[in-house]
Amino acid sequence: MTRSVGARALVLSLVILGVFLAAWHVAVSSGGAGGQAVDPEYAKLVGAAAATGGQTPMPGPVDVGKAIWKHLSDPFYVRGTNDMGIGIQLAYSLARVLIGFGIAVAVAVPLGFLIGMSPVVYRALDPFIQVMKPISPLAWMPLALYTIKDSSLSSIFVIFICSLWPMLINTAFGVASVRKDWLNVARTLEVGPVRKAFTVILPAAAPTILTGMRISVGIAWLVIVAAEMLVGGTGIGYFVWNQWNNLSLTDIITAILLIGLVGMALDQILARLTRLVTYPE
Repeated sequence: MTRSVGARALVLSLVILGVFLAAWHVAVSSGGAGGQAVDPEYAKLVGAAAATGGQTPMPGPVDVGKAIWKHLSDPFYVRGTNDMGIGIQLAYSLARVLIGFGIAVAVAVPLGFLIGMSPVVYRALDPFIQVMKPISPLAWMPLALYTIKDSSLSSIFVIFICSLWPMLINTAFGVASVRKDWLNVARTLEVGPVRKAFTVILPAAAPTILTGMRISVGIAWLVIVAAEMLVGGTGIGYFVWNQWNNLSLTDIITAILLIGLVGMALDQILARLTRLVTYPE
């Protein structure tokens, strides 16, 4: 039954993809904005020919497919500071995300344990968390650039900030939600606090903690693209912005698709880990 549902879902996904690609091909083949009046400011920004569709028309799926093949056939070339393969750009972005995310894990999980296990600490820290949580991660970028004075480290700091709060909140919630029966049994058996944390609380709270990590890594991958657009240099966000300056819409769409695929891969890895630590009660 499960295989049948999976097969039908796959067929439906392929049909949706086919319809989307066909509609995309028809839309770009039916003609652009040539001859139509355009906003003067827009024409000044991208150039008159591009604004009227004469220089860089919207690419179709075939054009994007060719661009993807071109980038994947040589993803790690280096021909200068501003000319690197898309594989290298993705690697820079992934490295920043993983470093910032790893630091956030090292801070959020222990602190979340403390908050979840102590009502006093929870009440003391909750106002600060509620104030800091809604702040856009990119709002920290100017302060990070001013104090750290390094664009790459500033991007990592922004990733740390945006990854921290979902993990912290989910960890605290998971620890606080551990069934009292299990804690009472541990108390009856005179289990020490450290052993109780690792053998009772952590296994019970692990699915919730990993759900917070899954949310955090998705937010981090979103934010790194915008952060790299701001600071420039390297990374997939900078690649997108650089291709916009070159008016290469084909490369922009290619990068967007790769960003989505990498984000999906990160999400699926953590989803798999979540399923591994989830057990029926």
